[in-house]
Amino acid sequence: MHDGAVTENTQYLTFTLAEELFALDIGKVREVLDYTTVTRVPGTPEFMRGVINLRGSVVPVVDIRLKFGMPASEAGVNSCIIIVEVAVDGDNTVLGALSDAVQEVLELEPGRIEPPPRIGTRLNIEFLRGMGKRDEDLIMILDFDKVFSIGELTVARDMAGEPGG
Repeated sequence: MHDGAVTENTQYLTFTLAEELFALDIGKVREVLDYTTVTRVPGTPEFMRGVINLRGSVVPVVDIRLKFGMPASEAGVNSCIIIVEVAVDGDNTVLGALSDAVQEVLELEPGRIEPPPRIGTRLNIEFLRGMGKRDEDLIMILDFDKVFSIGELTVARDMAGEPGG
């Protein structure tokens, strides 16, 4: 992985949280599920909503809105769980991320992506890979490997019963 600017066209899955537009590199996304019942696991951080059964595998589900200091999400008709793969200490962990609605997959050229702003966003900018521009819309491109700390992702991995690395 590199920390430099994006230098080639990349496809992103766009989704909304509290009416703000976010994007994830499509390479991190395994699938998108309709919202389903999430089983709460006692003693986990509030943003760890619980676990789901995905074809026999236990997958932890996180509420990104809570992680970003937004109000908790309420499941609606468009709510989805985005199944993503994140790196934890060199190992990949699968988790579900709640979103208000998934929008589309779009391709952004490097010239349409700027570095994250230093002000004017509710997010800690280390989570942001950049700000994408499409027409009048600004899209916050997340670096999902940096959204959660190693400790938080270790909790998620443990919830899923995956071996540590």
